[in-house]
Amino acid sequence: MHFDLFDLRLFVFVAEASSLRQGAERACISLAAASARIKQLEDNVGSKLLYRNPQGVALSPAGEALQHHARLVLQQVDHLKSELREYGNGVKGHVRILANTTAISSALPAALASFLQRHPDVAIDLRERLSQQIVLDIHEARADIGIVAGDVDTQGLDVHDFVGEDLVVAVPQGHALAAKACVAFAETLDEHHISLAEESALANFLPPLAKAIGRNLEFRIQVSSFESICQLVAAGVGIGIIPRSSAQRHARTMKLQVVALSDSWARRESKVVSRANMAMPKLATALIAHLAHFNFEERLL
Repeated sequence: MHFDLFDLRLFVFVAEASSLRQGAERACISLAAASARIKQLEDNVGSKLLYRNPQGVALSPAGEALQHHARLVLQQVDHLKSELREYGNGVKGHVRILANTTAISSALPAALASFLQRHPDVAIDLRERLSQQIVLDIHEARADIGIVAGDVDTQGLDVHDFVGEDLVVAVPQGHALAAKACVAFAETLDEHHISLAEESALANFLPPLAKAIGRNLEFRIQVSSFESICQLVAAGVGIGIIPRSSAQRHARTMKLQVVALSDSWARRESKVVSRANMAMPKLATALIAHLAHFNFEERLL
């Protein structure tokens, strides 16, 4: 059974778009040529891969299996091309990382900086995603390493500890809560809350906690970064529940007070995830080990 790489890429494009026409456009070939190639692929496999319907196409069970393995094959080919190209430019390796907002805003930059000091010829592709999406993308081989936090299902992945982070309350200087060293989440619910955008993990994490104690939490304003939250808090617009490292960093230059949360869930543990039982580039394996060790060193401080 022979597979052409172009056909595999075309099939993935069609599957992702649920449309033969859109898949053909992404592959830069005609609809007729795409249809003929998919038909030849089905003949080669000996099974139907796509079901046609008025809305487009849907994957058959065989098509779902092909999509999964095609992504793995294409990722490895892309890795090969990228690394060979980078060797020619003096770069000795390439690692692709997906991380949640909290990790990118707190411990991950320092961890990557210390790794790159030891491996100066490595290129790192870092992209921000929600933890749930990161898990899906790692399963589908869209990246080498993921950094996730919170209650996400990591079954089927290799999991290592990373640096944890406390959630705290950022309040304006002079605010009634600023006089307290520690507050319960319930005590904050009479205040106007400022949060990250609605697709963020924190924006989805906090309202159910309020509902569990019989309260509602509706955000007054939602913005795109922890820095924006802190700016609005300093201006007296409301309060924000954010990672401690971000709150402390911005409190140095803004009129903020950082107040601890007494709730047990305020301690957010981060995890490094990767595909289980899959061969990894050596540098990706080294980076995973470095991140796990970085966690240990941080806890000793």
